[in-house]
Amino acid sequence: MQIKEIPTNKADYMDILLIGDEDEKMINKYIEQSTLFVLFDNNILTSVCAVITIDKETIEIKNLATYPEYQNMGYASALIDFICNKYKTGFKYLILVTGENNKTLTFYKKRGFQEIHRLKNFFIENYSHPIFEEGKQLKDMIYLKKSL
Repeated sequence: MQIKEIPTNKADYMDILLIGDEDEKMINKYIEQSTLFVLFDNNILTSVCAVITIDKETIEIKNLATYPEYQNMGYASALIDFICNKYKTGFKYLILVTGENNKTLTFYKKRGFQEIHRLKNFFIENYSHPIFEEGKQLKDMIYLKKSL
């Protein structure tokens, strides 16, 4: 596995970013100020992670996505580990937001994240179309936090 930082042409990765966030307009709000990391395995792009600085203590994963055919193979976990190791000397906390998808919440909680806040009806009020994951419409945005 190889993880690379992508300093320019971040929109070139829009297809995989759309797996983590279905609305291109929402991605465009954060992509340019994000630090973008991509993970390759045998020169094949499998995963992407966009990170932004919130304040002196906190960074946020804005997007973490893996192509469906490479999911459940440890790539997203490897990116989270990489992010934690890279930023642990300069920051105290890593946060992220996600929807009410039990599989996704279980994934993050196994990696040390804890729920800290919910924004009721965020996905209903801020996206142009309903978003479904695992057959369930996403409504609330869930904030998760991990100490680095």
